[in-house]
Amino acid sequence: METTTTRAIVEALTRAIVEHRLQPGTKLAEQKLADHFGVSRTLVRQALFQLSQNRLIRLEPARGAFVAAPSVEEARQVFAVRRMLEAEMAREFAHQVTPAKLKALREHVAQEKTAVEGQDVEGRTELLGDFHVRMAELMGNAVLAQMLGELISRCALITLMYQSASAAEHSNDEHADIVKALAARDGDRAARLMTEHLLHVEANLTFDRQVPTSDITLALS
Repeated sequence: METTTTRAIVEALTRAIVEHRLQPGTKLAEQKLADHFGVSRTLVRQALFQLSQNRLIRLEPARGAFVAAPSVEEARQVFAVRRMLEAEMAREFAHQVTPAKLKALREHVAQEKTAVEGQDVEGRTELLGDFHVRMAELMGNAVLAQMLGELISRCALITLMYQSASAAEHSNDEHADIVKALAARDGDRAARLMTEHLLHVEANLTFDRQVPTSDITLALS
């Protein structure tokens, strides 16, 4: 029961953040949340900790929990670094591609498509980001996989909050095109498609959304 309740709180707050009903920087008062959900502050604290692990909120000692406020400039810098790394990764992957590696990537792209079509916002964001890490893992480059994982997590909230469903679908299609270029062992084309894909993801982030509320009760209603 406790786990279910914690999960329900996590899901409700995640939706409120992702759907822009809670403003970045909003303080999430434990007692107010406990009253809203009709649960103990202990359960609320567990939920807030899970959300901090997902980088959706930040926990500050002696101050409490706040909705994360990722910097747009930080995301742009992250995308710039990713383009430098991932174009060469795609080129190198094409040179060492195998049927097993292609099968793994195709299965991943199929999972993405299912999440996009099912309107699973959190799931699709995670899978679309993991595609890039998966490529590094399949190449056997643990250092690159770790670096990409950290880079992607730094802009994950911005992608989660500002990528539309149509843009997510477009990303899935572009991943499929990259895999086709890799299957043809065309490193130059794979590198070009990867660069274009990352430029499209960044260009399609909509930072001019309606200003959300900082009223927790209103946002969760």
